[in-house]
Amino acid sequence: MKKTFCTAIVLAAGSGKRMGTKIAKQYLEIDGKPLLYYTLLAFERSPRIDKIILTVGSEEQISYCQETILRPYGFQKVASVITGGKERYDSVWMGLQAVRNDLPKEAAEGIVFIHDGARPMVSEDILERCFQDAQKYHACVAAVPVKDTIKIADENGFAETTPRRDRVWQVQTPQTFSFGLIYDAYTRLAAQKDTLAEKGIKITDDAMVVETFTDHQVKLTEGSYRNLKVTTPEDLPLAEKYLHS
Repeated sequence: MKKTFCTAIVLAAGSGKRMGTKIAKQYLEIDGKPLLYYTLLAFERSPRIDKIILTVGSEEQISYCQETILRPYGFQKVASVITGGKERYDSVWMGLQAVRNDLPKEAAEGIVFIHDGARPMVSEDILERCFQDAQKYHACVAAVPVKDTIKIADENGFAETTPRRDRVWQVQTPQTFSFGLIYDAYTRLAAQKDTLAEKGIKITDDAMVVETFTDHQVKLTEGSYRNLKVTTPEDLPLAEKYLHS
């Protein structure tokens, strides 16, 4: 059986405002290496991943990544480092176009993993589960059941409704899709994003793009509570602990 070509799009164009630092969160260091190094390493080592597209925030960051991470540590699977866009979905769309235009044609017939650069604890088990579910369902996202009760607030900050906790999941990355499905969904988003903005609809993840622009269901695939995204200062020591364990 022919091997399914798998590409990872790693998103590292964020500014990290919630981190409260001048350095974008994906470049904060643990043991002298930026978080992004550990994220890329997980995909570099994975036997499932054939190529990696890395999106960053500027031309300067392209040079930084090449000179500080990719060349010194011998990353072989990173096919392109490109500048992303203003919003997350802009960066994903640019990454998808790079897969289509810069990689072998098998990439456009395969599976794409879309992953946060500041989520360095992604494991091979998660990647394998996402691969299997993407093969079966064509669209899946790593996720974990929430531990706390969730409240939906009204516009004044008062609790409005309480969803059943056993039906609420916290979504992570990778978000994994058949390339044709996610490319088609993002093509439609690119054509309609101004209309969405006028309606006040904010696209927050790739699953939402599929949900909004196709009739395809997205499978929730078992992630891990360790697979956290480093977003606030409190997350960094926990990430360091997990990376050392």
